[in-house]
Amino acid sequence: MSSSKICEMPLVEEPQMKSSEKVYRVVIDPAANDRIAEHIEFLARISESAASRLLNELMSGIRSLETSPYRYPVYNRPYLPTGKYRYLISGKRYRIVYQIDGDFVFVDDIEDCRQGDDKSVLK
Repeated sequence: MSSSKICEMPLVEEPQMKSSEKVYRVVIDPAANDRIAEHIEFLARISESAASRLLNELMSGIRSLETSPYRYPVYNRPYLPTGKYRYLISGKRYRIVYQIDGDFVFVDDIEDCRQGDDKSVLK
């Protein structure tokens, strides 16, 4: 699996309108996009099909933020401003960390929950 195919996803996802729901614009930070690529490339060395499944799961989780970003819990860490970030778990062990600002959801990091906080790009 080549990294160019992984990174072809747009940095700004176009919202898809659904009845009367509020739709947020989801913006993936370049650093978070790089983290997605790192996780996928690492897994692809073992199994391309597993890497493809993981990419689909991560993107599905990120797309879900278009309509319901407040349904996930606040992400509190001592080194982060209280209440600024939220997170969702995707692919069983990957934490998608994001913040909501007006009509936008900014995906700031994709973390492997098996790794320590020292790997976070949010510090």
